[in-house]
Amino acid sequence: MDGEILQASVLGHHGHTVLTTRGAFTASILIDASGWRAALASNAQRQNQPHQGKSFGLETAIPISDQGLHFYFDPLCPFAWMTSKWVRMVAAQRHYAVDWRFISLRFVNQGVDYAARFPPEYEAAHIAGLKLLRLSARTRADHGRAAVGRLYAAIGAELWDSEHAWIDPASLAFVEPVLAAAGLTRELTAALDDESFDPEIRGETDEALALTGKDVGTPILHFQPPDGVAFFGPVISRLPSEADASKLWDHVIGLAGFAGFSELKRSLRELPQLRALGVTEDEIGKQEDWHGGSRRQHN
Repeated sequence: MDGEILQASVLGHHGHTVLTTRGAFTASILIDASGWRAALASNAQRQNQPHQGKSFGLETAIPISDQGLHFYFDPLCPFAWMTSKWVRMVAAQRHYAVDWRFISLRFVNQGVDYAARFPPEYEAAHIAGLKLLRLSARTRADHGRAAVGRLYAAIGAELWDSEHAWIDPASLAFVEPVLAAAGLTRELTAALDDESFDPEIRGETDEALALTGKDVGTPILHFQPPDGVAFFGPVISRLPSEADASKLWDHVIGLAGFAGFSELKRSLRELPQLRALGVTEDEIGKQEDWHGGSRRQHN
């Protein structure tokens, strides 16, 4: 029997669909082959397995603690998505709790001349990101904070980790399958154009910028809230291995733990290893000069 071997980290699941860092996979039964022999798509089988000494990638409901992390994201930022995949890997390894919060690039850049500063597609992308944040806010209101993490995982996997033709991320054609993959109902789509959620999104955007200052982009990470340090990034273009993910985390925590640390920055970035951008996991993306969170348009 022919087959293909993929390495991926599990982000969540709904029924017989498992969301991973390599996309969504659906089957009657899915078996993790790394050693725990757990049936990922079957809660009933998992309940009969001893937990001691095993690592279950689907156990994502970790209680919020003082060791948690606030992750501020805009769904249309590819770098935020790449960083979020790394954060989920470490959260599973270190039992960190992640609270997925909102920062709207549309609100961050309110008043900016898009034509002068950004590539042509940015304004439409930022508007779509705002609409998806409205969807996320409605999801949080109706289903709780943990559901936001599932929704973001489904949005990111479909938007950035797939190779299909690009469609409007705020369209029903995109959103309805994403909601189904996250175990959510299509009634939530009414929030896409509901501006009553904007004050909440703007409030969390202001909250994020108050932690870091305004000359930043996404994502913003707030370690050990409410008193811990927060900063923009880390911005990564390649997803580390499981082992390197923890090493990178420790280095970031080391910087964050120094009270006088302010900034470590370069504007040269590789295009992220995201299939939607034409870069596979085995390729290195083209290096470009970015400024203020966008590709530099003028010298």
